[in-house]
Amino acid sequence: MVLEGCVFEIVGPGVNQIAIPDWVFKAFDQPVTNRNFVFDDIIYPPNQRRSMGGGGQVPDESRLETRMWFYYQAASYIDVGCEGIHFGQVEIMNKNDPGNAHWAELLAMVRQYAAKHARRHMVLCNGHTPTGGLQHDGNPLLDFNAFPLRIMETTNAPMEAILKVGYSDGMYGKSKGGNTFSGWTCEHLPYLVELDNFGQSRHPGQPGGPNERLYVWGYDEISWFGHQIPEYRAKWLQYAWDWLRDNDANAHLQMPGSRTATTSAGRWYSANRKSDAVPNGLGDEDAIRAIWAADTAKPGK
Repeated sequence: MVLEGCVFEIVGPGVNQIAIPDWVFKAFDQPVTNRNFVFDDIIYPPNQRRSMGGGGQVPDESRLETRMWFYYQAASYIDVGCEGIHFGQVEIMNKNDPGNAHWAELLAMVRQYAAKHARRHMVLCNGHTPTGGLQHDGNPLLDFNAFPLRIMETTNAPMEAILKVGYSDGMYGKSKGGNTFSGWTCEHLPYLVELDNFGQSRHPGQPGGPNERLYVWGYDEISWFGHQIPEYRAKWLQYAWDWLRDNDANAHLQMPGSRTATTSAGRWYSANRKSDAVPNGLGDEDAIRAIWAADTAKPGK
């Protein structure tokens, strides 16, 4: 099981209601006390705060309370069977950790916990890395990187879009390598690219201006995708799969499965076919399966 989503990117005041288990204190060599996590001790200090809406704030990785909270969450996910954890936008949480020493400490502790408690005694760690990688002492801290596709509008026809190296802050060709935790070395760490979700602009369905480069025809990437007809969605996924293979072999398409969006079907995108058991879905699972099957069947794969 891979846990996907910005798990640690945003934290809300609700953490104040969660008691800190004894094993978390002990893992950090802290005195065991009877208290809850403290929201204000996890987020950035007042002069550095970045609101994420709904009372949410960006955590400050350099703070002990933050690392205790992350460790508690990661260990809890491992305990229920997760074997991969997406740590969110790791590079907006390290303003006060320029060498990423605190990230290195936390990820080492998470991996040590997994070595004892995970089903296969390991966990894969990834996060959004707009600079090309979360590095420490010249080596990657993550097992693989992740970033949005950064889809570019075209003028060929309304709502159509393509991929292009160098567009916006796309990660193509930028993934940093080095000696990995698992013991292998690479020039460029493998990475996933996803259909991003963050909402729609004030002009849905309209081409964006210079300040709206992250939108695709007024939508975030998954919402734009969800507004297409099924045939175009199938064609575009195959196009993206092939384009990545041709332009950056280190990039791998993260197929859309289920995530928040603004589509013609409502406030959620789901790739599954509709059924009595699952009444909602846009029916893209056959197209996704066909791409995987065809790629697997190619000689040398």
